[in-house]
Amino acid sequence: MSFMDEIRKIPPVTRFLCAASLAVTLPVLLQLVHPYKIIFVKEFVTQKFEIWRIFTSFFMGSSGINFIFDFAMLYRNSDELESKHYALRSADYAWQLFLAAAAILLLNIPLGTFVHTRALLIALIYVSSRLSPPGSQTSFFGLITFPLIYLPYMLVGLDLLMGGPGAAAVSVSGAVVGHLWWWGVWDTGALRSLGAAPAWLQAYLAPPGGVAGAANIGGGVHVVPPRRLREEAATATGVRGHNWGSGRRLGE
Repeated sequence: MSFMDEIRKIPPVTRFLCAASLAVTLPVLLQLVHPYKIIFVKEFVTQKFEIWRIFTSFFMGSSGINFIFDFAMLYRNSDELESKHYALRSADYAWQLFLAAAAILLLNIPLGTFVHTRALLIALIYVSSRLSPPGSQTSFFGLITFPLIYLPYMLVGLDLLMGGPGAAAVSVSGAVVGHLWWWGVWDTGALRSLGAAPAWLQAYLAPPGGVAGAANIGGGVHVVPPRRLREEAATATGVRGHNWGSGRRLGE
């Protein structure tokens, strides 16, 4: 099996996110492109119409080993969301990502943020952790084990310790958008209609042999909000509590 066959197995939106991250970050790390050419500067966007800065600011990664860890988390969390929770609905996932990025941009303009990569990653991790099985655990390099839903907050805390209040504020903006995404689309459904992809995007990302925007994931299993799943399980069994998952390690 060829390398390209393996690449094609990655869901389309996740594949795009990873490719964009490599395409934007590697030229900077190799000193082929100066980072000042791709970071977000509001005046350059609004006055000089350097619109590409909006896009590149979401994919400019860190340097060194931090980029490897961030890239791994981007792939893992996006792949889990698109493969499981948005199966056969990549168009909805892409559209909701676009709306999340727009919200992150608006929140960070007053902060004067130049790079929005971390905020977008935190938003993805927040949604992914909220949609994980109740009680799932993760660990910090095998040293500290804690509930997976606390992972975004721990990352915000690390950004505070390593980058100061400014870096933490950017991460908090991602957590806020991630919470709004999870609450509006998955928990209450208040924003579900807004999160439905337009017809042109559904047609473009329609799965082979499937229907774009399909609401079931094969076998007649329909996508329902996690809250409803918990309520139905509690009603059927009479037991309320947590099922402890096997978990995963941070950075794997």
